[in-house]
Amino acid sequence: MKPHSKQALVRLQRRLPAGELRLDAATLQAHAGDKWFASHLPDAVALPRSTKSVSAILRFAHEHRIPITARGAGHGYVGGCVPIHGGIALSLARMNRLKEINARDFVAVVGPGVLTKQLQDAAEKKNLYYPPDPASRADCSLGGNIATNAGGPRCLKYGVTRDYVLGLEVVLANGTVVRLGGRTHKNKTGFDLARFFVGSEGMLGVVTEATLKLLPLPPFRACLGVGFTQMSDAVRTVQAIFQAGFLPCALEIADQFTLAAARKRTGSDRLTGCNAFLFVELDGQEKSVRQELPAVEQIIRGFSPVSTDRALGAVAVEQLWGLRREFSYSLRDTGLTKLNEDIVVPRGKLEELFRLAKRIQKKHGFPVACFGHAGDGNIHVNVMVDETQAGYELPRDAALDELFRGVLRLGGVITGEHGIGLAKKRWWPLAVSPEVRELHRVVKHSLDPHGVLNPGKFV
Repeated sequence: MKPHSKQALVRLQRRLPAGELRLDAATLQAHAGDKWFASHLPDAVALPRSTKSVSAILRFAHEHRIPITARGAGHGYVGGCVPIHGGIALSLARMNRLKEINARDFVAVVGPGVLTKQLQDAAEKKNLYYPPDPASRADCSLGGNIATNAGGPRCLKYGVTRDYVLGLEVVLANGTVVRLGGRTHKNKTGFDLARFFVGSEGMLGVVTEATLKLLPLPPFRACLGVGFTQMSDAVRTVQAIFQAGFLPCALEIADQFTLAAARKRTGSDRLTGCNAFLFVELDGQEKSVRQELPAVEQIIRGFSPVSTDRALGAVAVEQLWGLRREFSYSLRDTGLTKLNEDIVVPRGKLEELFRLAKRIQKKHGFPVACFGHAGDGNIHVNVMVDETQAGYELPRDAALDELFRGVLRLGGVITGEHGIGLAKKRWWPLAVSPEVRELHRVVKHSLDPHGVLNPGKFV
């Protein structure tokens, strides 16, 4: 930062309530990065408790050209909240009030610092349901979910975060506070500006309150855990389930490398002899779920599974899902560095994607572990890198380049949940046309003419 900006930060600190702007080294270090591999110290950390404070901070930063990098809980995987240009790291963690859960309107009103699972648990106590379920739901915040348009396994049936945003309070780059949308479940009053900010990765404004849609809580759940000897059989099972007219709540898949790591970590006999694995969850009224389950099992039997486990009821289902939630930790246990790429391909291209992963593994020498949301084509392709080996950087970059180019050739996209951030900035020009990139720049400049919001990222 420029020297005069340091002096400006002291002035800003005096204008805010006590403790809302921190300059100490420990706080700066704690807000330098997320779960990706990059970090950069901010010059200050803002910890506002109110929209009024956020507005004052952004207005001041706009006037003094100070970079502002907003962050939720810091659980992103692409360096999206790394303050790469220094300035102010703006944490929304203290704005964590769960303001309202309304069972008559089917809405929740929350601060951006509310954790996702906190909302889900509170809603379920009132027989209501907030479906988006990123893997880090116990740790990630709703503000961060909105910034990245987070998904999760249940988005197959229920949709992603954007589908639950009814209204937002947003502070623009110049400090202006706008309220967008509302609490009705239909709204065609002008442009859909509330959802326009969803997935904008903190580059267009800062969300300070969200009104979210809730659903009736499905009263019954059932899940199947199915092992296969061949990945092709697992993929064709997915296609057959859809072709038969079923829409599971979630449909997850995992490959051989992932399963081997998970078996070592968990000791689960369910994974013995499996080179591919499916989780198929159904939910709804108990009678209908119990009727559908045998029909789905019959479809699965047509593809010669080596094992099928059935879980009935929420407790048993959660126990089975506990195995799925261990996959990421199991890969970390290998001692290799896990480069988690959340690519998406059209549903009909899953087999081609797994073949692409095998080619990359063979050509570049890195294990490639694939698991994730088979139902919507969103697979976490993890390039597993041994960073103790000299000269790993070039083949690593070549492997990632081949992955993203291959995904785009299949008609897919380079990110489905995590966003672009810093991690995928290199492939941004490959992923979208010059015209689309220019449109992003026009929108960005219109809302943030001085470029103070999350600078250094893909726009």
